[in-house]
Amino acid sequence: MKISEQWLRQWVNPNNTSEQLAEQLTMAGLEIDDRYAVARAFSGVVIGEVVSVEQHPDADKLRVTQVNIGEAELLQIVCGAPNVYVGMKAPVATVGAVLPSDDKKGFKIKNGNLRGVDSNGMLCGASEIDLTDSIDGLLELPADAPIGTDIREYLGLDNQILDISITPNRGDCFSVRGIAREISVINDLPMQLPEIPTNVVVTDNGADTATPAVTVSAIEACPRYLLQSISNTDRSIETPKWMQDALVQSGLRSHNFLVDVTNYVLMELGQPLHAFDADTIEGDIVVRLAQPAETITLLNEQTITLTGDELVIADDKGALALAGIMGGQRSSVTDSTTNIIVESAFFGQLAIAARARRFGLHTDASQRFERGVDFELPELALARAVDLITSVTGGQAGFIVKAENTEHLPARAPITLPIAKVRDVIGIEIEPAVMVRILTQLGFEVEQQADSLICTPPSYRFDMSIKEDLIEEIARIYGYDNIPSVLPHLQVSMDYDDTADLTHEMKLALVDNGYMEAISFSFSDAKIEALLDDEALGEVLALANPISSDLAVMRRTLLSSLLPCVQYNLNRQQPRVRFFETGLSFVGQSISDLVQTPSIALVAVGDIWDEQAYQNRALDFYDLKHDIEQLLPAQIDSMRIRYERSELAFLHPGQSAKLYIDDAYVGWLGQLHPNTAKQLDLPATWVAQLSLAPLLTLAREQQAITTPSKFPQVRRDIAILIDSEISLQALESTIRAAAGELLTDLWLFDVYQGDKVPAGQRSLAFALIWQDRSQTLSDEAVKTATDKVVQALTEQHAAKLRDS
Repeated sequence: MKISEQWLRQWVNPNNTSEQLAEQLTMAGLEIDDRYAVARAFSGVVIGEVVSVEQHPDADKLRVTQVNIGEAELLQIVCGAPNVYVGMKAPVATVGAVLPSDDKKGFKIKNGNLRGVDSNGMLCGASEIDLTDSIDGLLELPADAPIGTDIREYLGLDNQILDISITPNRGDCFSVRGIAREISVINDLPMQLPEIPTNVVVTDNGADTATPAVTVSAIEACPRYLLQSISNTDRSIETPKWMQDALVQSGLRSHNFLVDVTNYVLMELGQPLHAFDADTIEGDIVVRLAQPAETITLLNEQTITLTGDELVIADDKGALALAGIMGGQRSSVTDSTTNIIVESAFFGQLAIAARARRFGLHTDASQRFERGVDFELPELALARAVDLITSVTGGQAGFIVKAENTEHLPARAPITLPIAKVRDVIGIEIEPAVMVRILTQLGFEVEQQADSLICTPPSYRFDMSIKEDLIEEIARIYGYDNIPSVLPHLQVSMDYDDTADLTHEMKLALVDNGYMEAISFSFSDAKIEALLDDEALGEVLALANPISSDLAVMRRTLLSSLLPCVQYNLNRQQPRVRFFETGLSFVGQSISDLVQTPSIALVAVGDIWDEQAYQNRALDFYDLKHDIEQLLPAQIDSMRIRYERSELAFLHPGQSAKLYIDDAYVGWLGQLHPNTAKQLDLPATWVAQLSLAPLLTLAREQQAITTPSKFPQVRRDIAILIDSEISLQALESTIRAAAGELLTDLWLFDVYQGDKVPAGQRSLAFALIWQDRSQTLSDEAVKTATDKVVQALTEQHAAKLRDS
């Protein structure tokens, strides 16, 4: 927001330089993006009066003028401006003057000779003194402009323009009044408010025939709406120069007086106003929601089609304005308008937010209403605008018609601020009296009760709701520079949370096996969730306001995020893909019963190795199982790990399993069901997901350190014929149970199915490692233990020992 320092100092005038004022605002949270003078530097230009004008003897378009600049002799200046006349007052660049130019060196005025006539200076147009040209010719000054006065001083061209970056939460600072309030509090100075008469009668509705009656059907969106008519305005009167200067220096263009007044009050007080041509309104005014497919042509000549959730101001004929954003062309004020109706209203933030962007609009009004306008301001702003219009144009003001519902105005709830909390947060002691002064000057109603301040925010501070907000206000007004830098008191806790480190170790294990980490949204596509549906996973939580249609639900499994990554890579000719991700999975249909589980998931597609000259093969279940077991501590006893057939609907029924550790369910792994893979346009895809909590618990276990036995190991191999349906896990469990403590290790080293084995059976060969920690094992002891194993396999699984 651009604002004139001169205008600002009319409200509050601290004994500060422009630079100091900018520094104060920046340190108070209102950062100054830029600061510059109204006009670039130039010198030697004064106010002059044209005493005579004669035609140049040798040039049709030139005039020879005599100009009085308050010195003993008149200046003879040759001028080509078409609007020069006797008695005109205009800027005069004297000999030696330096005018602004783009090369930064400046343009120096010298004595010259134009077509044989001496010229001692230059009469200036607006552009020569770095102002905007409104006409082709000289800049005509008022008749009472004092001759000989420096033009920079007279026009206030040294006035500084402050370009302030207003944060979205500080809608109260989008005005001269708002910025002046900040400066007055920082410098502990009173504000000089303009005198605004408020003696116009207010009527509930329709008591004055000149002002239409008002009906508000969208009460929540517009709880306060005021109208006042002004008739018989004199439109021959132009906008006063002081008002034009204030608007132009604030970055606004001057239109006509009636429109300029509404813009002036907008910049001065922060209340957007709108003026309707009273003669174009048919019937009463209605504040309502738009009808679907209703159209309106706006002031910028853009015709828009409304959807039904926009707030509009309408009459019997249709929409007159897009409330809080832009007026309509049908009721716009023109140069011939003499009877107007001025609107001043409070529109709720949510009623205006995003509507302007929907139609590609960005207006000063919408900018303010979206951030929050003081709901107590409409009546004051209306009185200010009506007073300016009637005092300048001589129009007659009618009654104010007001429609309001105070129940729907924003509530300003008191905030309790413990005085000790201020010291705890800021780090220094601030006297309670200073806190009270700061908050009171900011507009808060403050009451001190024991060791707390009870603070009710003013109507213009929508950003105040918790005690930390109040502490921030105290700190920034007290001055961040006045708060010493002190190292905080640290209490070092020796409790070490190793979750991140242990998780990182798991990630490194997967990276070592060729996987790459993926980081994705916790949102997923409802279509993918439907494909990965199973009662065991639980319910899906749908988002109320999703980013996009393909991120509309919370993921129940990390596969919902990983599978689109696989699709993306396969579509870009990457046939071998290995991804993993750690993150939360979400189960539940509402926030109240939502279960969030930290998980790790894997997905693998393609051959086991990258393309190479050696023999390659497709990834299978055992390769995936190997990758999963790399996440487990190397020293874990395999007896604690158990697999069971998985029944998840989206997994292949014959190539999937559930993983248990110490009989606690950890997760699942296997091949994505062919039907599911086909619908996702994927080849054979291997997937897994495990809960992180049991894996972390396992990794934290302190492994007992034992002294290796000094007695030798003995190996015995057994080969058995067994039914093909019996799992290796069941056989290993039987062997360990029968062998007892002497068995230190076992593994399967051969599997055979073929012509030499009966149908439905297979041959399995196990290596058994025996060792006693207290003595050397005898052959008899080893044979006895091995025989027990064979007997248990025979009795429990109908195994047959192979002789050869």
